[in-house]
Amino acid sequence: MALLYQAYQNHMDLTEPWRQGAAAALRYLNLIPSGLSSRAMRRLSAALELISRSALTYARPAYGIDSVMVGNREVAVTEEVTFKTPFGSLLHFKKDAAPEQPRVLLVAPMSGHFATLLRGTVKTLLQDHDVYITDWHNPRDIPRDHGRFGLEDYTDHLISFLGQLGPRPHMIAICQPSVSALAATAVMCEDNHPSRPATLTLMAGPIDTRIQPTKVNEFAKSKPIGWFEDNLIHYVPFQCRGAFRKVYPGFVQLTAFVSMNLERHVKQHVDLANHLAKGEVEKAEIIKTFYDEYFAVMDLPAEFYIETVRDVFQEHLLPQGKLMHRGRPVDPKAVRRIGLMTVEGERDDICAIGQTLAAQDICTNVRAYRRIHHMQAGVGHYGVFSGKKWNNEIYPLLRDFVHVNS
Repeated sequence: MALLYQAYQNHMDLTEPWRQGAAAALRYLNLIPSGLSSRAMRRLSAALELISRSALTYARPAYGIDSVMVGNREVAVTEEVTFKTPFGSLLHFKKDAAPEQPRVLLVAPMSGHFATLLRGTVKTLLQDHDVYITDWHNPRDIPRDHGRFGLEDYTDHLISFLGQLGPRPHMIAICQPSVSALAATAVMCEDNHPSRPATLTLMAGPIDTRIQPTKVNEFAKSKPIGWFEDNLIHYVPFQCRGAFRKVYPGFVQLTAFVSMNLERHVKQHVDLANHLAKGEVEKAEIIKTFYDEYFAVMDLPAEFYIETVRDVFQEHLLPQGKLMHRGRPVDPKAVRRIGLMTVEGERDDICAIGQTLAAQDICTNVRAYRRIHHMQAGVGHYGVFSGKKWNNEIYPLLRDFVHVNS
């Protein structure tokens, strides 16, 4: 198993000339005016398009947020790295000539995809907030001499990032990092840190996965932790900057995701070929845009992945009051003098109803008038932080909650 990632990378390198050749031929065919192209040529173009796209990318896609509406006017947005470590950057979406707004740290999952998966979430938040995001780096590009990155390191990064934002910013954690976000908040409140969050919003996060366990939760508990180490952890190939670092590879994660809905993904690519063959450019572009993001994958540091499976999904340390951070207990009762919001989706098959709400039960010293819980009807996991219901129903509640507690 240790050589699987190397074998995969070798295969990708050997087949790269075929993809480049297909892309070059496609560019030539695209020079022919659409009125002169035959049906056979369009089919050939569709085939070349699929061949040229038959690989994953390990580079972060662009956020592509150049402007946003603030009130009734459009303002320019520029990206600015305000703090950086080998494992992640604190990225600021700086708005030109914008009024002062609440500072928000959006905590992205360290999962098989980049933080750009939250592009739509960022764009919505930018209307009324000064937004920063945890822009995690791909471990396969991080040399081994930068050391390990585990669950405690993730929590340390959140504390450091919040410290860069100044007094009493706001923190919104999406999915997996909800545990670290709550742990960082508890530690900072206990230390009376000047940058402890004014509000903490946890969205579809696995605070207590003993509650209505999903298939994802059951799989995490179905094997001993040694099985995950032996079967899912691999060495970064020697061609990469992070050569021989232990990781949970992005291509393995994506294979698992795709296999869960294989028929859907096959149909999407058949539809893509048909749209291209028929000259339906707009319909094809929608599918291409989705898979440009979906097939941009990042690895996970082995330590972070194994500790998350063990501490969050197998041993449930946080809700039992047993989670430690740098040798000290993480006490949710230390969370006080802040606002606490939890959000769940009715149809979430990754983080079930009640798992995020559990934060309200363990943070017993948050005043009742500073708590809010929202269960959004009709949405799955991703609908909690993206799409129409996020924009029209969830976001207005979050915006008002943040502004009231600013």
